Amino acid sequence: MTSKRKELIRTLKFVLFSISAGIIQIVSFALFEELMHLTHWLSYLLALTLSVVWNFTLNRNFTFCSANNIPLAMAKVALFYLVFTPLSTWWTAVLTGNGFGWNEYLVLILTMLTNFVTEYLYDRFIVFGNSLDTKNKKGM
Repeated sequence: MTSKRKELIRTLKFVLFSISAGIIQIVSFALFEELMHLTHWLSYLLALTLSVVWNFTLNRNFTFCSANNIPLAMAKVALFYLVFTPLSTWWTAVLTGNGFGWNEYLVLILTMLTNFVTEYLYDRFIVFGNSLDTKNKKGM
């Protein structure tokens, strides 16, 4: 298979798994926000965590086919979220607060799109860059 075709398939898998993670994030966010009446930032943080664990697991195994060290890969993902989470929590609070008053779900979707693009690049080149397609090579 050509490298361009392989990357296209890899990108499509990431899109599909990210959509499933997005569904998990939106549904869990709605449950936390509407049914449990948690504060907005806590609903966002819990939903994001569920989404990240789901997305990491699927993408490591099926998109990037990586046999790398799971704790090391997850630590790299955690570093990404050490930056992304405070920033996105901050802009969510600012945009949905009294100053701007944007709809929580609009901000959530825009944040998820930002997360999608930046996480793909980070995962592809930093987290799994040196271990792409090693899962099958190691007989796993």
